[in-house]
Amino acid sequence: MDGGRAVEMAGSSVALERELQSLVEGNMEAMLGIRFLVSEYETGRHRGRIDSLGLDETGAPVIVEYKRTRDKEVVTQALSYLAWLNDSHAEFEGLVRDRLGAEAAGSVDWSRPRIVCVAGDFTPHTVVALEMIRQRIDLVAYRVFEDVVTLRLVASFTGTPVAPAVPRPRTAPGAAGLVEEVPASGGGRTVRQHLDGAPQELRDLFADLDAVLTESGSVQREALQQYIAYRRIKNVASVKVQPRKRTLVVVLKVDPDSVELVEGFTRDVRGIGFHGTGALEVRIRSHADLERAGDLIRRSVEAG
Repeated sequence: MDGGRAVEMAGSSVALERELQSLVEGNMEAMLGIRFLVSEYETGRHRGRIDSLGLDETGAPVIVEYKRTRDKEVVTQALSYLAWLNDSHAEFEGLVRDRLGAEAAGSVDWSRPRIVCVAGDFTPHTVVALEMIRQRIDLVAYRVFEDVVTLRLVASFTGTPVAPAVPRPRTAPGAAGLVEEVPASGGGRTVRQHLDGAPQELRDLFADLDAVLTESGSVQREALQQYIAYRRIKNVASVKVQPRKRTLVVVLKVDPDSVELVEGFTRDVRGIGFHGTGALEVRIRSHADLERAGDLIRRSVEAG
């Protein structure tokens, strides 16, 4: 705005690809929700050099590739590096241990490795082609406006878990059908199994919560083993199902200091170990709770 009048700012791309890479690597957690590990990593016999490696909010390994302008070859390069990642679990976990510590290295989730391609733009052909590839890939377009950099999620593909799904009994269609199966580890029950075994009223409540979280059309749903993640470029919410307590535990990206906390409904979970990402926990047991949480949910989605 200039003197009360709207003036269009001309967007541009960076002058050098390395400039884009340095910008993202220096601010990767804030921009993409990914903890940066290493830059220009050589893949040995795979004969490549990965632009960036990182670990996302859910513990998934991430390959990040950059292209200053359009997406020429950036996606195919990233897919070829995925072969190295699948062959190099111990090597990657060693990088995580060196940069982020043993706890992070022990929690790497190999069921959903992820690719993020950052470019000036992507062709429609790329988006259509990736619909046929069952891999977890995000296409992110950037633009530079003077001192402002914008990121736009062009397309997001959730892929399928690497390990085979655990067989489950057939259930009637309903809210549980919104969530795909994810392999269990260590004999624990998956979020899908918790939802399948929940009372019908809790499944209906979950379906309505899911509708609120995804109503913008830009939020993706991903079922992990312990919780369901909702994200745009970064996670905006995590949902855990507690059938015995007839409760949906939602963790939002909302500053707890900006909220009047209500015992039994909202809780500050900063510094508390839990499954999911975010700072504000909301416990939803009824449609009245869901309505009361509506503004908090929308704040979290908008902030993402």
